[in-house]
Amino acid sequence: MAATVKVWDPLVRIFHWTLVGSFALAWISADEWDDLHSWAGYAAAALIAFRLVWGLLGPRYARFRQFIRAPGTVAAYLKDVLLGREARYLGHNPAGGAMIIALIVTLAMLCLTGWMYTLDIFWGEDWVEEIHEVLANLMLGLIGLHLAGVFVASLKHHENLVRAMITGRKRSPTSSDVN
Repeated sequence: MAATVKVWDPLVRIFHWTLVGSFALAWISADEWDDLHSWAGYAAAALIAFRLVWGLLGPRYARFRQFIRAPGTVAAYLKDVLLGREARYLGHNPAGGAMIIALIVTLAMLCLTGWMYTLDIFWGEDWVEEIHEVLANLMLGLIGLHLAGVFVASLKHHENLVRAMITGRKRSPTSSDVN
């Protein structure tokens, strides 16, 4: 068995899977169970707030400064993916970092519009509900892209990234990997 190193701390992993569950619960309960939908949304909002703090104070691979890259770096990485020469990253690769930001921002806006719809001032406002629904569908698209990226990276780098997000461990780096 290949040597492994700890990358994802327990709080990042708990955050990730709890957020998956709260979004799934909110999606499933939409239009059917208003109270459950609201509570799942509040849970997602609390998780996003936690992640923002943990992105500043958490361990190395949880910190935003470790994985947020300039747009040019992300574009160059995606080009390298298409050419089959992308580097393996121990933490999030540039595309993965960009996806995290896209998911966090979109979900935060989704939570905000959901909360706005509960306020008297916005109750019954079609535009709030429409934006909320567009953001929910955008989240589904981003989740699909995220899953595709995890699948492609897992195949190309011969490691199970889903397992890594469960165990917190990834294959030890080699000299060509980027930390």
